[in-house]
Amino acid sequence: MAFDPNKRHTLAAAASAAAAAAVAAFLGACSSTPVTPAAGSGPVMPSAPGAGPATEPGAGTAPPSSLTGPVPPPAPREFRAAWVSTVANIDWPSRAGLPVARQQSEAIAILDRAKALNLNAIVLQVRPSADAIYPSELEPWTEYLTGQQGKAPSPMYDPLKFWIDQAHARGLELHAWFNPYRARHATAKSPNSRDHISMTKPQTVKTYGRYQWMDPGEAEASRHTLDVILDVVKRYDIDGVHIDDYFYPYPIEAPGVAGEAAALEAGNAPASGAPRPELDFPDQPAWQRYLAGGGQLDRASWRRQNVNQLIEAMYTGIHREKAWVRFGISPFGIGRPDRRPPGILGFSQYDKLYADAELWLKNGWLDYLAPQLYWAISPPPQAFDVLLDYWLRENTRGRHVWPGLYTSRIDGSVKSFEPEEIVKQIGVTRSRAGRGVNSIGHVHFSIAALMQNRKGISDQLKSVSYQSAALIPPSPWLGSDTPGAPTVGARRGTAGLDLKLSAGKSATQFAIWARYGEEWRFTVAPATRGEVTLADEAGVAARAVVVSAVDRLGNESARVSPQL
Repeated sequence: MAFDPNKRHTLAAAASAAAAAAVAAFLGACSSTPVTPAAGSGPVMPSAPGAGPATEPGAGTAPPSSLTGPVPPPAPREFRAAWVSTVANIDWPSRAGLPVARQQSEAIAILDRAKALNLNAIVLQVRPSADAIYPSELEPWTEYLTGQQGKAPSPMYDPLKFWIDQAHARGLELHAWFNPYRARHATAKSPNSRDHISMTKPQTVKTYGRYQWMDPGEAEASRHTLDVILDVVKRYDIDGVHIDDYFYPYPIEAPGVAGEAAALEAGNAPASGAPRPELDFPDQPAWQRYLAGGGQLDRASWRRQNVNQLIEAMYTGIHREKAWVRFGISPFGIGRPDRRPPGILGFSQYDKLYADAELWLKNGWLDYLAPQLYWAISPPPQAFDVLLDYWLRENTRGRHVWPGLYTSRIDGSVKSFEPEEIVKQIGVTRSRAGRGVNSIGHVHFSIAALMQNRKGISDQLKSVSYQSAALIPPSPWLGSDTPGAPTVGARRGTAGLDLKLSAGKSATQFAIWARYGEEWRFTVAPATRGEVTLADEAGVAARAVVVSAVDRLGNESARVSPQL
């Protein structure tokens, strides 16, 4: 059954175990006027140079350590997301060819789990291999939905719209994840359909090992990817556009298999130190045209320029269409060899994938970077905390840096993480708040580990890391106008305190603080819901409430306290 966004939203909040001594009366508790937060009630994150308007209070705050006092602290701010992979049916749907009802029920189960864990965003793969999980005039339906590329779901529905509607009904953001260049995955089973780019523009697609790849050196290929992304931005109410680490393909040995796993493990050189022979990407026709046209760059620099031009065009094009849609990139987690911290070794995406992530940060061509920091905290030569600090130092424009966590490494292998590793990594990201860091956050790869609660990871996250909801940090360089304050009414109901809420057109969420005894509890609700119930807990009712409106850029209105 689909989630009903019109149902009354009931929010339970537990009372404190023992009330502290009486404190000063709650400011404005008997009024409907905006409430100003108390000075010193939470840290203010300084903006990095060039970051734009000053960051609002609480923009980079971890969950507050103290929840008592006459007024609540700033709302906790943290990007908490999970990737949902469709390629090879890694996460959704669980297999190709499922009935539509089963596809939808699996999507709802994922979104319900995300909401229950107090996540606030889903990064959904919508373009696995130059195909689509939505109806498109530019690319065919993906085979990972129906088992055959080009075949629509039956009965017909739009999976992307379904995901967006259901995510927003739960107060979750939906970021659309595109693979920019992959044209066919090694696991694909059905033939490419007649409207696939390998058939309509075969000169733009190259075979590389078991993959097909759109050649970044072919202008038509990059233009096609840009058109596909902007088509989704125009037609769908997404909150973000997201691309991953697949620019030029991970090199493969000649002969050999895909080298991504080797890159993740520690690098691309054997113990002897001798470089492995690699199969060069077959972009000779585009390269020769570049030289014939007077091009002066060496081949590696030319390849990086091809990728850079698409990145810049995507950032500009997305914000030209919808200024509030954030653009995120999730590159391989190790930086350029000439800038790495001492002791860090491994694969060079700069030299092998031709991805200059440092340049994208420097030029502000993204709104958030989610470097895939898929290693543990302690062991060199790829230490999570050292790599995180590297990317934070590179972030001179004050964009968001929200690392990718390898939560799926919690498995039965000899290299398995324990759940505590992920909990500690979240703690590391939070420890950087207040040191010039604009915001905190992270992304789990992937939702499967959380759905399966591997080794109790979901339980630990809920009890340790995600005890309350959190707002997504604002992006002041995209807009910092605050929404109007909400209108809030309150009355006692049979099960708790019933709130009647309304807000202006720009609001997407309500941020709600409720005081039980001496303790403040925080939650959020979609702005589409006009009624919220703050449930009594063990006979204890909320005795004060503070509500603000939040827009889709995370800007927060003045707070309002209804008369109780």
